[in-house]
Amino acid sequence: MDLQKSPAEPPARPPAQAPAGCLVVAVRLPVRIVVLVLVLPVRMAWDALVVVGRLLRDTVLRPVGRGLLWLGKALFVWPLIGLWRYVVVPLGRALGRLGNLLLVVPAVWIHRYVLAPVGRGLAWVYARVLTPVGLAVLWLVKGICVGAYTGVAWLARYLVVVPARWVHEWVLAPVGRAIAWCARGVGWFLGVLVNGIGVALYWTARVLVVLPAVALWRWVLVPVGRVLAVVAREVGDALGHAWRIAGRISLAVGRFLGTLFRWIFVEPVRWVYRTVLTPVGHVVRDAVLRPAARAARSVSRATRQALATARETARQARADVRRMLFGEPEQREAVVRREPSADETRTLGSSTTALTKD
Repeated sequence: MDLQKSPAEPPARPPAQAPAGCLVVAVRLPVRIVVLVLVLPVRMAWDALVVVGRLLRDTVLRPVGRGLLWLGKALFVWPLIGLWRYVVVPLGRALGRLGNLLLVVPAVWIHRYVLAPVGRGLAWVYARVLTPVGLAVLWLVKGICVGAYTGVAWLARYLVVVPARWVHEWVLAPVGRAIAWCARGVGWFLGVLVNGIGVALYWTARVLVVLPAVALWRWVLVPVGRVLAVVAREVGDALGHAWRIAGRISLAVGRFLGTLFRWIFVEPVRWVYRTVLTPVGHVVRDAVLRPAARAARSVSRATRQALATARETARQARADVRRMLFGEPEQREAVVRREPSADETRTLGSSTTALTKD
């Protein structure tokens, strides 16, 4: 066993970037400075708009949207749900039952007791009468058609086919072979002529158009394109770099303004609330509000007692007036309603009901 540790391998270094050329170095710094100066106001304005938009969304748009959503439900959704549930659905069920009674039941009865018997009778007539007559007529027509076809085919063979075959074999075929041989000769001549013209035009176009275009592409357009590509790449990198730097600057400015606003407005308001308004509020609560609440409760309690006394006095006055006008009411005999005690519990032998009492 190898007890010696192998030396730690050095960490892999990132691949070194290719050194930039003099053109790239000469273009990069001025472009980044100019782009940063142009992008910084745009980024700060964008961040300010984002902050204002979030504030409006949280304080205005979201509550207004919730209110509009509730209003829309109250004005449209809930009435439509009630209309569907309590008007359309019962009306649809009633119309369905009415349609079943007025249309489906009569149609089923007509189909079962009228159309089905008539259809069975027509099927019997078709199978027993029309089918044999049709087969006989078909056999007769088939025989007539076969005889006519045989006669017409014989006449067509000897009056049309045989003469046409002779004309094709001894007249048209030789003439066609001669015309084809002439066409092949003319085609060969035209092919040779077109080939010569094409070669001449190819070399003319190559010398007058292709070679100058290749030279223009190789010695003018490619170098100019490379320079423009370097400039465009540097401008794009500068825009991204400037946007990130402007974002950091905008964040620092926003934090500074937030801190300044907190120390100028928020902290004084908090200090005034803690050191002035809170003690004053406690004093007002202990010295004014709580005694006023206790006094209001005592006044309410006295008012309730006075109202209860007045109601009791009015009730007694009405009872006295009724007694003076109509006399004392008849006293009903008191009926003792009680359950038997533990010693007098109900059993089968000693019933306490009126029907079984001795």
